Amino acid sequence: MAETATPSPVINPVSAGYRRYALWVLLIIYTLNFLDRQVVNILAEPIKAELGLADWQLGMMTGLAFAIFYTVLGIPIARLAETKNRPMIIGISVAVWSGFTVLCGFSQNFWQLILARIGVGVGEAGCTPPAHSLISDYVPREKRASAIAFYSIGTPLGTLAGMAMGGLVADAYGWRVAFMVAGAPGIIFALIAAFTLVEPRRQLAADIAARAASQISFKAALTVLGAKKTFWLVALAASIKAFIGYGHAPFTASFFFRNHTAELAELAAMFGLKSAGFLGLALGLIGGTAGVIGAWLGGVLADRLGAKDLRAYVIVPAIASLIAIPFYILAINLPSAMPALLVLTIPTLLGTLWYGPVYATAQSIVNPAMRATAAAVLLLIINLIGLGLGPLGVGALSDFFAGPMGMGAAEGVRWALIVSTLMGLGAFALFWQARKTIREDMVA
Repeated sequence: MAETATPSPVINPVSAGYRRYALWVLLIIYTLNFLDRQVVNILAEPIKAELGLADWQLGMMTGLAFAIFYTVLGIPIARLAETKNRPMIIGISVAVWSGFTVLCGFSQNFWQLILARIGVGVGEAGCTPPAHSLISDYVPREKRASAIAFYSIGTPLGTLAGMAMGGLVADAYGWRVAFMVAGAPGIIFALIAAFTLVEPRRQLAADIAARAASQISFKAALTVLGAKKTFWLVALAASIKAFIGYGHAPFTASFFFRNHTAELAELAAMFGLKSAGFLGLALGLIGGTAGVIGAWLGGVLADRLGAKDLRAYVIVPAIASLIAIPFYILAINLPSAMPALLVLTIPTLLGTLWYGPVYATAQSIVNPAMRATAAAVLLLIINLIGLGLGPLGVGALSDFFAGPMGMGAAEGVRWALIVSTLMGLGAFALFWQARKTIREDMVA
């Protein structure tokens, strides 16, 4: 018999109206988070040309250099967020990553750019663990996947803004100015987060006492997570999804530039744009529109189906992972750019369905005293594998197929994208396996 979700007790530290305001503020901040993180992807080719970089260096710049500090620092910041002022932590983090994004535009060589990207990673480490913890305090469990999915819409929205804005600004003023424009709005929202977001613990004296009494050490928190098989299956599955998503991000534009050069120029001219501006706008609209729909749909489906059977939280991303594979491979093998871009909307939509279910699962299988820690450990695994190794791995595959395999740069990047896409079979298998344990772990 299917296990159903039991509604959690409703605690309202803020009004419903303020809760909506807070979720919108957090969504905008997370959008800026991904704008500053992903704008580098549409700028990869002009940066490569000016600084004389190889594809593996592009992968290092867009992935590993950012991910190492982003993932490692997420743990100590999350531990602070278990007891300290979470809105203030988020505000400081926004200010740091925005400032370093601006500094990226002043970089004169590969290593300066790497250091600036490290700074962006340091700042962004303080965003999502405290945000997930706040959201979990604002809403009951049975609405948590939808609320976190709403926050996670910032991923495709930020990608849309980064690709579209980055391409248009780079065409008009160069890639350096694009970094500066991307980083500027964060300063305003750093102040909004720090001084207008409410820390629920201040309104809940009983909750403060309960959290203080139940606070556990990091070692004990890892012991709790270690006993949750669902957590590790979901974390590894999401890591594969992140490897594919982050790995494709810096090379999708490169694929189109290398394989559809003439057609891109013709399409761009029809709209009075240059190739980079047109492609950035097209990829941004695809990633933003389809990604938003996918992220929202994943949260809604998980909450609605999960009310009847908790296994829906892993079945939804499992099926989406499997279906996305053939559509992506079809898209990058079509001979024309416009049909390829249109078909890409399907795997893009399916590729974001996992956000809400995965992050809500991590928040729902632990007690409130370790929610930020659970989010940080999950992000450590996802981003170290996905963000850290994805771009580097796909870049190395591209260099391997182009050089030693003798395919050339255009076919090299195509085959790197195909091989990495097939890893989605592993994500499907892990999500599917988690069906066996999620009911027991979540109810406990």
